[in-house]
Amino acid sequence: MNDEPRPATGTPGEAPDIADGRYDIFVVDADDAPDVGDDAVRLSVTVLAGPHKSHVLDLTARGLGWSSIDLIGMPGTLVVTDGQPSVTIDD
Repeated sequence: MNDEPRPATGTPGEAPDIADGRYDIFVVDADDAPDVGDDAVRLSVTVLAGPHKSHVLDLTARGLGWSSIDLIGMPGTLVVTDGQPSVTIDD
């Protein structure tokens, strides 16, 4: 699949503020987001370690290269730079 980081956006009002950094994540839910784009997926991910451990973040990502069903249960990495998240899913 695609191992390049893909831009993701937080869902306003649902994702807690999270500091710039690199976070190990686990996808707990995923759903296609055709209203955002053909390759867009809404993700709910949980942070696995650190001060944000167990926080659930709601993000929308494009171009991940995985179906929404295949994404559920996958580990990955969330990188936040200048408040902008990007997601990489491990295969």
